[in-house]
Amino acid sequence: MSNDRIGVLFICMGNICRSPLAEGVFIDLARERGVLERFVIDSCGTGGWHAGERADPRAREVARRNGLELTSRARKFDPRSDIDGFAHLIVMDRANRDDILDAGAPSERVRLLRAFDPELAGADEGSLDVPDPYWGGADGFDNVFAMVTRACEGLLDELSA
Repeated sequence: MSNDRIGVLFICMGNICRSPLAEGVFIDLARERGVLERFVIDSCGTGGWHAGERADPRAREVARRNGLELTSRARKFDPRSDIDGFAHLIVMDRANRDDILDAGAPSERVRLLRAFDPELAGADEGSLDVPDPYWGGADGFDNVFAMVTRACEGLLDELSA
């Protein structure tokens, strides 16, 4: 990663639902604000089951309905390159956080995405997980999209300050 760009890595379990949505939303918000070139943005999963696959069709559909296209391909978190390459390791839930910490990530660089949601300031950590919509219906993806959008706005506010 170039020293003048801020690395942001979004992490969920399989890298086909939550983290690609967060990546797409963050890219779109940074582009809208004219600061995209300040960032290196990517996503990955703690597991490699879906490596090489596009985002879940339901994630792509909710993104499309909101004017975004998800183009990334799933990949597994690589402790060697990802810890060195990204200053901000943004996880979707506490289980993802534990997996990344167990892989050697420094705790001060690992944050729950919803901790950046201004509506949740001061909330108990247990309420900050982005629920995995994989096993549910399309409405779960709508809810996740809304959560991710609010949190990515807060994250971008903090990183742009």
